[in-house]
Amino acid sequence: MLKVFGDWVERYFSDEEALLLFVFLVLALVVVLTLGGMLAPVFAGIILAFLMQGMVAKLKQLGMKHTASVAVVFVGFVSAFMAILLVVIPESWRQLVNLLNELPRMMAQGQDLLMLLPERYPELITSTQVQAVIDQATAELAKLGQMVLSFSISSIGNLIQILIYLVLVPILVFFFMKDGSVILRWWTAFLPEKRAVITQVGLEMEDQIANYVRGKVVEILVVGAVTYVAFIVLGLRYSALLAIMVGLSVVIPYIGAAVVTIPVALIAFFQWGWGPEFMYLMLAYGIIQALDGNVLVPLLFSEAVNLHPIAIIVAVLVFGGLWGFWGVFFAIPLATLIKAVMSAWPSKVKVG
Repeated sequence: MLKVFGDWVERYFSDEEALLLFVFLVLALVVVLTLGGMLAPVFAGIILAFLMQGMVAKLKQLGMKHTASVAVVFVGFVSAFMAILLVVIPESWRQLVNLLNELPRMMAQGQDLLMLLPERYPELITSTQVQAVIDQATAELAKLGQMVLSFSISSIGNLIQILIYLVLVPILVFFFMKDGSVILRWWTAFLPEKRAVITQVGLEMEDQIANYVRGKVVEILVVGAVTYVAFIVLGLRYSALLAIMVGLSVVIPYIGAAVVTIPVALIAFFQWGWGPEFMYLMLAYGIIQALDGNVLVPLLFSEAVNLHPIAIIVAVLVFGGLWGFWGVFFAIPLATLIKAVMSAWPSKVKVG
């Protein structure tokens, strides 16, 4: 047993660069797990600055100076940030409140429809089974109301923290964009001169993950905006709230679109029933999903992340369980990081 373990250590940890990379990853994980809450504005600033670095580079290619490019991109970021803060979020919250107020009526209408099932299909379902489903749905609705109430109360207590974030994050974004190269040179000065493995992993991450994250943000915005316009044109209620859900659903591969279809279909049904409006809405929604999967995704992710679907699903489950929404959003980049580390790891047997 000791010989087997010793051979494994010799194979994968005999190289000093392997030890350096291992220590670096462990320290990064420890920092995230222990100081993640306190450093959340810094992490948010780094991520946002990283997303906008491509626009800064393009403006510099057009002949603008670095400071001017950063200023133009930052003004655009602040404008979009304020639009989301002052227009999108209040409107979405208003629609969510209206939806919660209307849920009892929808539940009553749904109960009436469910109670017709035992009459039409007595050999398949009984009234007792229907009543059990109704009771379960009522209990879940009560839990949802309690969650919304507790969220509202806790938000009041965290108001100062939210205001601090609203001030700190834009400032951090500006300085990370302006002095990012200086900070990076300062940080790499502390690393050993011989760091070929870390450099290889960093280059692979820059090529794949930068394109993936930026492309995913563009996909969220495009899918959400097109969906909102389609819902508004067709007259669907709660259009802003549902469009945000549809836009964010692209974060979760394979299952996001399927899950968000349920509330879209339910709200359309309770608004129109099985009428032609419902069919037009679902047809438009299906076209948007088809265009996203077959046109937008290949366009944005021409250099697709080469991960097996099982690896993607496992990454979404693991990182989503650890860090919630942000874990889901960065599940594929983090999985790509693990794959890049495994591929670049120095050993007597190549992994990858």
